[in-house]
Amino acid sequence: MNSKVMKLIFIVLLGLAIWFMPPPAGVKIQAWHLFAIFFATIVGFILSPIPIGILTLAGITVAGLTKTLTPAEALSGFSNGVIWLVVCAFLFSKGFIKSGLGRRIAYTIMRAIGHKTLNLAYSLAISDFIISPATPSVTARSGGVIFPIARSLAVAFDSEPDRNPRRMGAFLVQSVTQVCMVTSTMFLTSQAGNPLLAGLAQRTFDITIDWWGWCWAALPPGLVMLALIPWIVYKVYPPEVTETPEARAIADAELEKMGPVKSQEKSVAIVFVSCLVLWATSQWTKLDATVVGLIGVTVLLLSNALTWDDVISEKSAWDTLVWMGGTIAMATYINRLGLIAWFTKTVSGHFSGFPWLATLIILLLIFMYSQYAFAGLSAHITAMFPALAALALAAGTPPLLTVISFGVVGNLCGCLSHYASGPSPIFYGSGYTDLRTWLKLGFFFSVLHMTLYMAMAFAWWKVIGFW
Repeated sequence: MNSKVMKLIFIVLLGLAIWFMPPPAGVKIQAWHLFAIFFATIVGFILSPIPIGILTLAGITVAGLTKTLTPAEALSGFSNGVIWLVVCAFLFSKGFIKSGLGRRIAYTIMRAIGHKTLNLAYSLAISDFIISPATPSVTARSGGVIFPIARSLAVAFDSEPDRNPRRMGAFLVQSVTQVCMVTSTMFLTSQAGNPLLAGLAQRTFDITIDWWGWCWAALPPGLVMLALIPWIVYKVYPPEVTETPEARAIADAELEKMGPVKSQEKSVAIVFVSCLVLWATSQWTKLDATVVGLIGVTVLLLSNALTWDDVISEKSAWDTLVWMGGTIAMATYINRLGLIAWFTKTVSGHFSGFPWLATLIILLLIFMYSQYAFAGLSAHITAMFPALAALALAAGTPPLLTVISFGVVGNLCGCLSHYASGPSPIFYGSGYTDLRTWLKLGFFFSVLHMTLYMAMAFAWWKVIGFW
């Protein structure tokens, strides 16, 4: 019997064991049965014997079949506007990659500042930042656009995984890795887990944070860290080559191959900038962020920057829609049936006497380092955020501070291991850094994030009135 079948059997048996276990005092049987389905689904996310979309569909199907939820309740998550905003952002990402605009941005910046190895790292960081608001798949952004450019540069300077890895390649790969964790924190649409967390906060705790609110809270401290990360990597994991005058010639050659800016690139750029402006001014225009995203996708289709075949072939968007919609539906009704309130009341006693700030810091540390048990950021958020946020709120943590602090840490924890985030296996799999060094660097940056980044962030959040 292969391991995938064994994992599936374990997931089913685990769900059945919880289902037939007597519910704790104060918990409704319906809530307990939904928890059994939800918990088994989350364990399935972690073990990953089959795609998480299938697991989620199976979960909501079982919920409907057993009458734990009505069909309308089980499918309610698919009407969530935040999820459709993610779909729109995935399609923007498709436009960036298909049109070549992402590569053009990276090579243009490289041509301007790429005469030193450290500057090359900064050019890749700036490129990642520029395209991050429209790319919720950090795997597509950093793994599909930025990493190939970094890899090509390393090879051009005779730095291969099996030959001169520390010459340049190991440094660039590590810089790209750490940078993408930071850029993922800055926008609601820069990592798929962000809108998932925002949706869970809205449905579970009735706390709403929109695109502009997230940006206003996360962008300033994120920009400071973005300015520091390549330099810090340069100091703790330095390249052997520091001067790279040839980089400009490489960028020139690549831009020449690409030719003049195409109409599709112009369309993507105009739509992208227009959506950023509309998202940023939504408090005045009153335009819903999802409506803005749908407008952008429609314009891209009408201008032929995207085709309908592009839309229906964008597997990541529809996969995310399925698993995120089902997950949010189950999480929503777990809360409505009173399980989160019961959990909070039961566990919060352990934190009695703790100031809310101390409680929040402890919970954020748990959230950060529990990522070692998860392969991927979204599964980690789904499993841990509702319970930990409930405890933080019960301790008196201000609502918006609760959401944004978990949102930021939910991205930064991707630095910890070679499996913690979507692009991590790509970066580690390049072979430039051995596993022991990778894990040591990951832990170092986790400590840096939980001290320097969060200290700046909490100071900023105090200034803007989040606490």
